[in-house]
Amino acid sequence: MGIFELAAELGKTLKNDKRLIALEEARKAYESDERVMKLMTEYEVQQKAISYEAVKEERSEELLKMIQDRIDAIYDQIVATETYKALEKAQNDVNDLMEMVNSTITFNITGEMPSSCTHDCSTCGGSCH
Repeated sequence: MGIFELAAELGKTLKNDKRLIALEEARKAYESDERVMKLMTEYEVQQKAISYEAVKEERSEELLKMIQDRIDAIYDQIVATETYKALEKAQNDVNDLMEMVNSTITFNITGEMPSSCTHDCSTCGGSCH
C-alpha cells in the first residue's frame, strides 16, 4: 500500500475516533445554540461598528471604548456557555490526538520522539514506547 493510501486509511480511522465524533457533535450543538448564535451576530455587528468608527478621521475615542467594552462583554458571555466549553474541550482533545499521531509518525521516521514527548506514556497513550 502506498503512502497516500495509508494516509487515506488513517484519515478514515481517525474520522471514526470518539474524539473526532465528539468534536462534530459539540460543533453541531454550538451552532444550534440560539443564545450563542444571537451573541455571535451581535459580536459581528459590534466588530463592524468598531472597524467603521476606527477609520474615521474624526473618530470618537469614547465611542470606540464603549464598543470595545461591549465586544469584550459579548465574548465573555459566549465563552461562558456550556456549548462553547464543550466545543473547546472537544477541539483540545482532537488537537492532542493529532499531536500524538504526528509524534508517532515522526518517531517511526526518525527513531526519535519529538520534543513534546514527556516519555510518560500516561500523558499520551503510549503507542510509541
